[in-house]
Amino acid sequence: MWFELNRNSSGLKDALDSLQIGGRSVPLAVIRNPRARRYILRLRADGTLRLTIPRGGSQDIARQFAARQAVWLERQFARLAAREVRPVSWRVGSHLLFRGSAVTIEAEVDGGGICFGGESLRMPDPSDDLRPLIEKHLRKLAARELPPRVFELAGQHQLAVSRVTVRNQRSRWGSCSRHATISLNWRLIQAPGFVRDYIILHELMHLRQMNHSARFWGEVERACPGYDAAERWIKQHAGLLR
Repeated sequence: MWFELNRNSSGLKDALDSLQIGGRSVPLAVIRNPRARRYILRLRADGTLRLTIPRGGSQDIARQFAARQAVWLERQFARLAAREVRPVSWRVGSHLLFRGSAVTIEAEVDGGGICFGGESLRMPDPSDDLRPLIEKHLRKLAARELPPRVFELAGQHQLAVSRVTVRNQRSRWGSCSRHATISLNWRLIQAPGFVRDYIILHELMHLRQMNHSARFWGEVERACPGYDAAERWIKQHAGLLR
């Protein structure tokens, strides 16, 4: 995955820095290559960036070039994250999506557990398949964090919710019953905050319109302006539900 691929591996490493893309700080390796004829930006499989500077080029112009690729990079990171959550098993070094970012599973220094995205789990043998343990932890986080957020947003919109459940749906992110029960998919803990809130608001608006009519979408637009960005993220990460 790249903006323009340079297969020539020669060149002198000039710096290792970072580039701000969509609120995340992405490691950036800056390489000077006298045989390169243009600036080249490559997104590597590990989620880091390689920026090649040609003969006579400068780091300032190189950074400007990289910054102009922000939209392209956002799309590539979304695709990379969507692919990285699909392996059947997770082990130390695997990537998963957590709160909207691709994070790496790492072994703790003392060898007694693992960590990812600021979370730490103790376990006897980090060489085992970690997916069941991590998903159990994510479900607990979701069960703890999602219901309070539902009631908070419901209060902001003067809506009464009778109950909130966090489930393991395989085909939907959430639902709303006529009895004012909101059910959410635990995998929302893997989504960015704006996507989580959109799903919650979407279901809350069903308390006003129990359908998907134009009136319903009008309610959604008023409650969550610009929700189309969240819809795009959901479409890009449909694989999370499979």
